[in-house]
Amino acid sequence: MKKYFNLFDLSQKVDYKTEVLSGLTVALALIPEAVAFAFIAGLSPLTGLYAAFVVGLVTSVLGGRPGMISGATGAIAVVIASLAKTHGVEYIFATVILAGIIQVTAGLLRLGKLMRLVPHPVIFGFVNGLAIIIFMSQLDQFKDSSGNWLTGSSLYTLLGLVAITMIMIWGLPKLSKAIPASLVAILAIFGAVVYFDIDTKTVGDMASIQGGFPPFHIPEILLNFETLLLILPYASIVAGVGLIESLLTLNIIDEITETRGRGNKEAVAQGLANVLSGMFSGMGGCAMIGQSLINISAGARARLSGIVAAVMLLVFIMFGASLIEKLPMAALTGLMIMVSIGTFEWASLKTFNKMPKSDIFVMVLVTLVTAVLHNLAVAVLIGVIIAALVFAWDNAKRIRARKRVDEDGIKYYEIYGPLFFGSIAAFNEKFDVLNDPEEVVIDFAESRVVDMSAIEALNKITERYQKVGKKIHLKHLSPDCRKLLKNAEDIIDINVLEDPTYKLVVDKV
Repeated sequence: MKKYFNLFDLSQKVDYKTEVLSGLTVALALIPEAVAFAFIAGLSPLTGLYAAFVVGLVTSVLGGRPGMISGATGAIAVVIASLAKTHGVEYIFATVILAGIIQVTAGLLRLGKLMRLVPHPVIFGFVNGLAIIIFMSQLDQFKDSSGNWLTGSSLYTLLGLVAITMIMIWGLPKLSKAIPASLVAILAIFGAVVYFDIDTKTVGDMASIQGGFPPFHIPEILLNFETLLLILPYASIVAGVGLIESLLTLNIIDEITETRGRGNKEAVAQGLANVLSGMFSGMGGCAMIGQSLINISAGARARLSGIVAAVMLLVFIMFGASLIEKLPMAALTGLMIMVSIGTFEWASLKTFNKMPKSDIFVMVLVTLVTAVLHNLAVAVLIGVIIAALVFAWDNAKRIRARKRVDEDGIKYYEIYGPLFFGSIAAFNEKFDVLNDPEEVVIDFAESRVVDMSAIEALNKITERYQKVGKKIHLKHLSPDCRKLLKNAEDIIDINVLEDPTYKLVVDKV
């Protein structure tokens, strides 16, 4: 019978062995990623490794999504690269600290719920784009130090080791899940390379990871308004990118595990992690979908795996660098390629003939922007904006008016659909002011007045009827519509409103 260890969450059972082994696997996978992202940002390898340790540890302990892995990421590296080049690493530390403060503020203001506005096609595109990024980043391992593609025996050896790694990760779970297949594959390839003295690229060929405990360090910058203006744009983008990537990754892990994380808590934890990262010589970071999927696929579901990954990463840096630097890159490359295959939403390809064309367009666009620009924030924002515009356009066409005249000669316009900026033109076309009888009722029982543009439209339609001496009634306005109109007393004549006892179901925020 399995023994379970409960860590920081009394409501959840934790498989101690699975958590530790999964954490060890993740730690090994974090090393080349952190080093590569540090190089992208133009920083030393230890800056990326320290960030992976600090961010990973803090978010694992305090975060809102047990099992999710955070560390130094390419999205953050791309943002800060130009600042590192022009002003140096001290300004990077300050930027990361400020970004962390912004993220904590966002979490405390409970802005995590804004992720509800991200439609599913955007999430599909985000995930598929990240899968492509993960895969494309592995192609660098097939190049030599001069940037030329490997040829001959070096290429065949690397391809063979990568293929064996992938086959083991795919096949071992079918035989046994006692030990994470990824860890077994890495150790097996490592053992084979050492035993047979196979000449292939290793972690040490990238850079040395030897170092000590992350040194506490207050950024050495000029503390003035000019410095704030310099780093604030970078910090804002880092904070935004970090939160978007982290909260989307949280949602993906939620779907896989059929549990629910806490977005606002994760935002606060990410912010605290980045503040501490900047103070302990790290480049900052956020959630890592690749490493998170490695962790989840290995069976980890609790905080312990992330803590083990962070602690073991520090152990490797301080005491095991000479051994870890001998780790063949082929094993880690095969692992990350399998992660990219598992990350890609293959089911999204089956929806091309089933989903609306607008959703397909959004999904493909987000995928391309993510994969090509490596700018996750821009990709998601573009997707959300386009999806919102499509939604507005579709709803603008749904406004209808049923017309009838009662026995007293009063004409009724029964409005269906929301009245907002997009539907105003169609709304105005429904009325025949000159030919209508002396008394007209506009019934909003099946409609809602949404925004100021709608209020102005009501103002104009009442003015048109009043100019020709006809009486106009606005009926069945819901309480929230009445409140909106009451706040605009200077714009519309409230006297035309009737039927004060009518109620509609209204969302209370």
